[in-house]
Amino acid sequence: MQPQDDGGEKKRAHIAFVVTEDWFFASHFLPMARAAVAAGHPVSVVTRVRAHRDAIAGTGARVVELEAERSSLNPMAAGYAAGQLAAILKALKADIVHCIALRGILVGGAAAVLAGIPSRVYALTGLGLIGARRDRAGRLARTGLRLLIRGPLETARTRYLFENPDDAPLLGLRPDDPRVTIVGGAGIDPEAWTPGPLPPHPPLRIALIARMLWSKGIDTAVEAARLARSQGADLELSLHGAPDPSNRRAIPEATLRDWSRDGVTWHGPTDDVAGALVQAHVACLPSRGGEGLPRALLEAAASGRAILTTDVPGCRTLVRDGIEGLVVPPDDPQALAAAMVRLSADPALVARMGAAARARIVEGGFTEAAVTRAVLALYADLA
Repeated sequence: MQPQDDGGEKKRAHIAFVVTEDWFFASHFLPMARAAVAAGHPVSVVTRVRAHRDAIAGTGARVVELEAERSSLNPMAAGYAAGQLAAILKALKADIVHCIALRGILVGGAAAVLAGIPSRVYALTGLGLIGARRDRAGRLARTGLRLLIRGPLETARTRYLFENPDDAPLLGLRPDDPRVTIVGGAGIDPEAWTPGPLPPHPPLRIALIARMLWSKGIDTAVEAARLARSQGADLELSLHGAPDPSNRRAIPEATLRDWSRDGVTWHGPTDDVAGALVQAHVACLPSRGGEGLPRALLEAAASGRAILTTDVPGCRTLVRDGIEGLVVPPDDPQALAAAMVRLSADPALVARMGAAARARIVEGGFTEAAVTRAVLALYADLA
């Protein structure tokens, strides 16, 4: 039932986003908050606040601090955070709790139970290492998550938001289930990311822009670049990004510095992703899995760059092999090297794939406008 104000008139539902880190919300979800505010919804963002309060508040949303450690797997710590969050949600008088990413779903869902708020949006942005693992421990972890999320954390008014069609079955849902909405990641503004001219070729310039995590396949890209160069390919691989100190899968800086030789350069973190892409012919993300839909690929495609990536959920959702780029098996430096060799020898193919990647963004439902329309429709359904 639609909430009503004191005069008996309908008012918009109060949306409370729950996300573990302010930087993650600021880098991916500001357009979502901005669109909800523009539609008349009161919006709050509950997160661990570090350096991005002003960016979030600039959307018109209220920023509420919740100090919860993202890397902690301690159930006691998660339970304490859920109790704190439940009190916050009650004080805010939230109508819909929009939980972002796996830990946000677990803590936010538990808090919504405690606060008695049945209307929930669970936005799964990938399963990380749990989704990538194919051993018994990974299978057990996914089963446990499915039983928890689809059990005590689910209500009749729970809706699921996925960034690729492969993740829905991991929670025991079909992509065509009416409770499921699949969107093009966080979406991207094609007007803000425009194709620049390709640099001179050769050499083939490859940019890998990501957090420096083992799960992103950075080591696979480094080995593949060296294999391709040993086979005569004229190419350079540039790594842009920093290790995530709160992530156990971070690559040590000493290792990254050691990799910076023989056509491979680690540039450290960058605040100018568009500038890094302008200097490249190709964007590379050889992920080992666990992705939702990587923003790095959306940015590269919108910038008109051909893409080298792996056959894992999310990455293969955007990039079709031979059209927007080349898709190879994960953790296979030989296959990635062969793809690099192919592109280094065919600048016309690189240009065609870059143009196709740009068209994929504009025409394939991967824009911010398409994503925010779908999310606002979810809110309307719940209200």
